Order: sequence, then C-alpha cells, then structure tokens
Amino acid sequence: MKKNYAKFAIDLFMAIMFVLFFNKNVLDGLAYHEIAGLVFGVVFLTHVCLNLNWVKNVTLKMFDKRLPWKARGSYALNLLLLISMCFIIISGIIISRVVFPNINLGNEGWFKTTHISVSFLVLILVGVHVGLHWHWVVNVFKRMVHFKAKNKWAGYVAKVAATLILVFSSCEIIQTGFLNRMASAASIFGGSTGNSEMEGHHDFNGKSGQKSDFTNGQRLDFTNGQKPAFANEKKPDFADGDRRGGGDHDGGSANVLTVLLTYTGIMSAFVVLTYYLRKLTVRKKRRKTA
Repeated sequence: MKKNYAKFAIDLFMAIMFVLFFNKNVLDGLAYHEIAGLVFGVVFLTHVCLNLNWVKNVTLKMFDKRLPWKARGSYALNLLLLISMCFIIISGIIISRVVFPNINLGNEGWFKTTHISVSFLVLILVGVHVGLHWHWVVNVFKRMVHFKAKNKWAGYVAKVAATLILVFSSCEIIQTGFLNRMASAASIFGGSTGNSEMEGHHDFNGKSGQKSDFTNGQRLDFTNGQKPAFANEKKPDFADGDRRGGGDHDGGSANVLTVLLTYTGIMSAFVVLTYYLRKLTVRKKRRKTA
C-alpha cells in the first residue's frame, strides 16, 4: 500500500510540473522551465521503474493469445508515452538556453517546434492514461484521506462534476486554440513543418513580449536561406532569459494558478471522456455475456 501512495504522490507531482511547462514564463521563467524539465525527467524515470514489474510481465506475455486486449492497449499507450516523454526531454536539452547553452545539432527550429507539438500530444495521452486508471486513482485517494461514502449520492456528484469539467475544458480548448495546435502537430508529423512555429506565437521580442513587426508582415529573409551566424557559434542570449522565438507555449498569462487551471482542465476532458467510454464499453460486454 505504501508503494501505491508513493506512486500516487509521484504521479500528482509530475502532472503539476507538466502542465506548468505550457507557459515558460511561470515562476523563474526559462530557468525554471529547463531545470524543472530535467527534474521532471528524473521523476518520470522513477515512475517507470516503480512500474517495471508490470512492464516486464506484459512484455514477456505480449505474444500470448490469452493476454487481455486491455493490457495490450495499456502497454501500447505507455510505450507511446515513454517515447514521447523521452523526445520532449532530449529536444528540450537540444534547444536549451540556460542549462546547456552551447549545444548545436542543427535544425534547431524543427526541434523547438516539434518539442512544443509533442507536448500537446502528450497532454492528451496523459489524460487518456489517467482515465484508464481512474478507479485506481480514486481508490488510493480514498484510502489516503480515509474517505467513505455511499455509492448512491457519490455517483450523482461524480456525474455533475464530470459535466462541469467538460464545460470548463471545452471553453479552455476554444480559448487556447488547442485544436489548431494539434492540427499543427499533425502537419509536423506529416512532414510539413515549414517555418511556422505554432501559429506565430513564438515569434516575439523577448524583452517586451511583443511580436516582431516586419514590413508588410513578412519574416526576415536571409541570403540563400541561411540562418544568421552568431559569435563563437553560441546561441543568442536575450534579456530575462528569453530566447528568440521562445515565448510561452500559449502566449497567455504567466500566472501559475491560471496555467494550472487551463491545462489541467484540458487534460481532464480526456480523462473524463476516456473513463466514461471505457465504462460504456464494459457495460456492453457484460450485456453480451449475460
């Protein structure tokens, strides 16, 4: 049971850290974003290690026909999460300005754009992951707070809460342009990256926070399509730790509570949808076998 408590605490800690990454101006700005990102990587690997026995058992039984499809689907989802998280961490190191300022692997624009796009994809995957394990989350939480309630009224409260969450998250999805960002992510994985970086939200002046104003709205055009060269091949260092094109992921407020509510709300939409879709599927299977 203590292991479940530790896993619950780690998962909650990771969820809070992850949603705060969607605005790089929270807390200490870019410094927090990068340092906390490395801490997140260590905590994520700890999470994987705590579930290593499950991973090992399912991997060994992957070609066993008796292995339930639920376990196969959960395994595939976790594998996709592992790959995506590793990419986010590695790409974050590559585009680093504070912790690793001298790493130059070329095509940094692609790494930065994909780093952001994969982050939005992972937000959905995490929501689905939590939704599939929601019963475990609720049970562990109840034991931690010694909460006991009758299922009758608790069920009504849960349904009302789920409805409110969906309404709130729908508003946040519209306000943040989340669907447009996912479309941008799809275009990246489809091989059409171009020079756009999340609909221009990352093309701004680091000091003032305003977008650059080019003539007729055009971007700078360098000779022969080459990027400008910097002294000693070092990446530029802008005021307050802001880098060119490195605005916060949503172009909005840097208030911690606002960021938490916005992106936890969006993630919660996928938690709710996954939970109730799974519940509906289980009911249909029970009716067929009855």
